Amino acid sequence: MSDPWVAIIGLGEDGLAGLTDASRKALGAAEIVFGGPRHLALVAAGARGRDWPVPFSLAPVLACRGQKVAILASGDPFWHGAGGSLALHLSPAEWVAYPAASTFSLAAARLGWRIEEITCHGLHAAPFAQLRAVLSKGARAICLLRDAEAPAALAAWLTQQGFAADLTLLEALGGPSERLRKTTAAGFDLQDITPLVAMAIEVTAGKGLSRAAGLEDSLFASDGQITKRPVRALTLSALAPRRGELLWDIGAGSGSVSVEWCLAGGRAICFELREDRAVNIRDNAARFGMAQRMAVVTGPAAAALADHPLPDAVFVGGGGSAALFDQLWAMLPQGTRLVANGVTLETESLLAQQQALHGGDLLRIDLAQAAALGRMRGWAASRPVVQWSVLR
Repeated sequence: MSDPWVAIIGLGEDGLAGLTDASRKALGAAEIVFGGPRHLALVAAGARGRDWPVPFSLAPVLACRGQKVAILASGDPFWHGAGGSLALHLSPAEWVAYPAASTFSLAAARLGWRIEEITCHGLHAAPFAQLRAVLSKGARAICLLRDAEAPAALAAWLTQQGFAADLTLLEALGGPSERLRKTTAAGFDLQDITPLVAMAIEVTAGKGLSRAAGLEDSLFASDGQITKRPVRALTLSALAPRRGELLWDIGAGSGSVSVEWCLAGGRAICFELREDRAVNIRDNAARFGMAQRMAVVTGPAAAALADHPLPDAVFVGGGGSAALFDQLWAMLPQGTRLVANGVTLETESLLAQQQALHGGDLLRIDLAQAAALGRMRGWAASRPVVQWSVLR
């Protein structure tokens, strides 16, 4: 960092008064200052100021190479801010950062909450459904919101999802107009909300999603083509999801396996031949707040695999063939986890052949549920499922 041309400066609601000496020096040296209108006004950027374009783009900044540029961002620029996006396009020698306290830090300090015991969310550009994975009785969360209407909308969404919650509205934290107001999700009636707003949530009642593998089938949109809950639990156990990993879900059906993979912190590409089922996959991704983690590709999977990043794991839930497995075996890197399920005699034979050829484990899953049998009860057997799991 001998002479970086970009200074990424975290700014609080107290404006210039809250900047460190190093931040002030970098701002003073800048020929051009990028920021939102509120940021530019707080530092009196004057003729040097440049508003971010709408829709947001980094192109105006990148076009300024060779000049001294300051980027103003709220709080910590690398926590739901522009810092991470800029760093993707610049070499380490081109930029230097001067972070300030984030809204999350300020909110936790006002509330007396331990940050390591809560979750933090940037909902100013994301759906409320992203909260589904973390909400349960006793959970605490701090959320950045996009505008003055969003707090009421979030309160209504929480109520619709069956949660009771104590809410704290946090406005203009760290500045002279700072304000904290308390209410509840069901009784939200706050008015005159300052647009720079965050919401702290403490759930007092309501059931969230189980974090064990195998969510209830009824939670998913489906035409019946879905990996049923007990089999899905065993399938996810074999796939062994880890945070940040990529899954190829071939013959995705409803996308239920991909949804649970993503809830565990991964990403997924769903390959589905039928467009009507692809609609269900997208619906399920949205209702679980995983749309940003799940991509859907329609049409024959074999023709599209080479166009996508190589995965850490592959699930073949439908449409498996010898040709597909040969293609996968040839293209997947060593260490990739491959799991395939079959319910027909033909697929069972195919999976047995693949296990003999490549090794791995074969598991036969026989399930039965108690059901009425006249005036008594008996076991109603499901179709057996054969599962092949192997490490490439």
